[in-house]
Amino acid sequence: MTALAHEAHHHGGGMQALLPLVVLAVVLGAYGLPAALRSREAKGWSRWRTASFAAGVALVAGGVTGPVAAFAETDFRGHMLQHLLIGMLAPLGLVLSAPMTLLLRSLPPAKGRRVGALLRSRVMHLPANPWIALVLSVGGMAALYCTPLYRIASANAPLHHLVHVHFLLAGCLFAWVIAGPDPAPRRPSVPVRLVVLGVAVAVHATLSQLMYAGLFVDVPVPPEQLRGAAEIMYYGGDIAELLLALALVSAWRPARATVPRSAPAVSALP
Repeated sequence: MTALAHEAHHHGGGMQALLPLVVLAVVLGAYGLPAALRSREAKGWSRWRTASFAAGVALVAGGVTGPVAAFAETDFRGHMLQHLLIGMLAPLGLVLSAPMTLLLRSLPPAKGRRVGALLRSRVMHLPANPWIALVLSVGGMAALYCTPLYRIASANAPLHHLVHVHFLLAGCLFAWVIAGPDPAPRRPSVPVRLVVLGVAVAVHATLSQLMYAGLFVDVPVPPEQLRGAAEIMYYGGDIAELLLALALVSAWRPARATVPRSAPAVSALP
């Protein structure tokens, strides 16, 4: 009985680490979003954004509880599926719901201006840089699997939980600066962000191929688990990044060159 209780506690550890974030997301979805939708400022809010937020919350919850969490405790393929849900798919749903835009539309004008000033402040310039977000996202994954960090985190529950939190926050940051509908300071042009996303795709592909071959990775698991996890990273990452690219391109409105209106023809004088 004690062993079963210990196993259940171990499986639920990821949920305990992300519990504050999940509770906040659920509260916002169950109370904050409907309340904002009822407000005058949020009239006409898209139900797709609400559905996107709910999907993001569901993906986070599904990644840290239930069969996925249990699978992750015993198989590295489950671990990779967990990180795919928490770090790539869930952030896309949460970011595309435009929570900051909804907040700005729902706040009184004076408070909304203060929040807008914070978003435009110099403090936000560094994390809003897409290259910084790229390093935090894919760089964190490379650091986890290509250094002894995975071994250390596997034997240290608090550090393991912090890794989950990092993947969620870094994924949200990357999705926001690349294709988020919420305002961001000094956001680069769409072609620049597509280049950054292309670099992320290349890094993910390279890391997954190295993992499949068992080269330059420090993950002590059986070869079949390592190869299976590499396939999940490769194909699942492609799907998530394709969705992110579609979100970016679908909102792109290239500036049209204005053609000066030609002057009316002047009749020749007799």
